[in-house]
Amino acid sequence: MKNIRDLSKEQLTEWLLDQGEPKFRASQIYDWLWKRFVRDFDSMRNIPKSLRDKLQEHFTIPAVAISTAQHSADGTIKLGFELHDGHFVEGVLIPSGKRMTACISSQVGCSLNCTFCATGYLPRKRNLEFDEIFDQVALIRELAEETYDRPLSNIVLMGMGEPLLNYKNVLKAMEKVSDPEAMGMSPQRITLSTAGISKMIKKLGDDGVRFNLALSLHASSNEKRSKIMPINESNTLEDLVEALNYFYDKTGSRITLEYCVIDGVNDSREDAAELTAFARQIKCKINLIEYNPIDMAEFKSSKAIDRFAQILEKNRLIVNVRRSRGKDIDAACGQLANKSQS
Repeated sequence: MKNIRDLSKEQLTEWLLDQGEPKFRASQIYDWLWKRFVRDFDSMRNIPKSLRDKLQEHFTIPAVAISTAQHSADGTIKLGFELHDGHFVEGVLIPSGKRMTACISSQVGCSLNCTFCATGYLPRKRNLEFDEIFDQVALIRELAEETYDRPLSNIVLMGMGEPLLNYKNVLKAMEKVSDPEAMGMSPQRITLSTAGISKMIKKLGDDGVRFNLALSLHASSNEKRSKIMPINESNTLEDLVEALNYFYDKTGSRITLEYCVIDGVNDSREDAAELTAFARQIKCKINLIEYNPIDMAEFKSSKAIDRFAQILEKNRLIVNVRRSRGKDIDAACGQLANKSQS
């Protein structure tokens, strides 16, 4: 049976007419699926039972379910999501000041093998379908309202996987998230984080995406970055500068550089000078991120992060220091590895 959420509203209308059903039912069903986030046909209360039975006979709703929830002392909540085929991914609800942010995943596992990231030690099993990505947002949104009585304000594609290696599904999911007939969130509240796939960054520009782009940089020399991020061997810093400037020219959207500060790896004055030189080539701001230890690697958090930030600020760069959230439940940046499922 076909996943009903694979149908556009027009295709759903056509199917209903073929079944002898009135056209207006398409809007009702579409509303249940994409605005009210129902996960079974019997919950569609204004749809006649005869039509609900037809839907049940022809279609499925392979919805994502929350399998685990871990609560941090700082209010962060890490969720284990079970997919219809038994695979798991993780997502995080991060309450911070006026923001209520959902961090979501785009793949089961990852193929990029970044040495400081727990997900990088997992094999990539498959890409998430667009509705599985959407479901993570919907479930975290419900959790934010139930737990904190506050709406979801931001979405970051910074969970498990490389979003640009699941390009079609990620873009379709974000279109649904921002569709006024679905979730209706502003694209300006969405940030996609990539390890740096140059040709796909350019494609984002060609497609005129309206969400924000962040590059996981973490080192500003090719030699050092290739050691911790193998993707740099085929997508060098020079390639990325060209791609990011192309993206900016097409969209007018300033890029965020994410730089996880790791003790003895990328936190020296020389590293700060190299980051300054890299950042001056593009329209950007910089987020310095506290490194979060993982079992698979021996990296340590840097005590020099504030000094590092001061050097960048003296060079007139826009810098924010991002403190870890959810570290006590392995929900912080770089820690998602389905430990709760292992």
